[in-house]
Amino acid sequence: MNLTLQEALTITQGAFNAAVKENSKPLTVAVLDSGGKLISLQRQDGASMMRPEIASAKAWGALAMGCSSRKLATDAEQRPAFMTAVTALADGNVLPVAGGILIRNSEQELLGAIGISGDLSELDELCAIRGVQSANLLTDE
Repeated sequence: MNLTLQEALTITQGAFNAAVKENSKPLTVAVLDSGGKLISLQRQDGASMMRPEIASAKAWGALAMGCSSRKLATDAEQRPAFMTAVTALADGNVLPVAGGILIRNSEQELLGAIGISGDLSELDELCAIRGVQSANLLTDE
């Protein structure tokens, strides 16, 4: 089962709404399906040029490893050699910092992932969670 385009757009808009409410810097939101393919990539006005790659790597890493990018950051601290190897195996598509989370339906089936970049990682993650919730979907967080 995968996210629809409409769900991805709803998630993105919910994340942008949260960003405005939290007064964040301009964000970029990447939403991937359960196979790691991009459904939607959107940038707020003023988002810097590397943000699409960063947001996508946060989401892709969460999918590839089956956990949030926050958990990957913890793993990177505890097992740096392992995370360096994973990042190399993934051709640099894993970014172990908060802001990438899995998206599930009410039956806990994996639908995809969202990655956000633009502000502090904790705020990126908060906006991701709020975006997923705005589509009446669930996260592991």
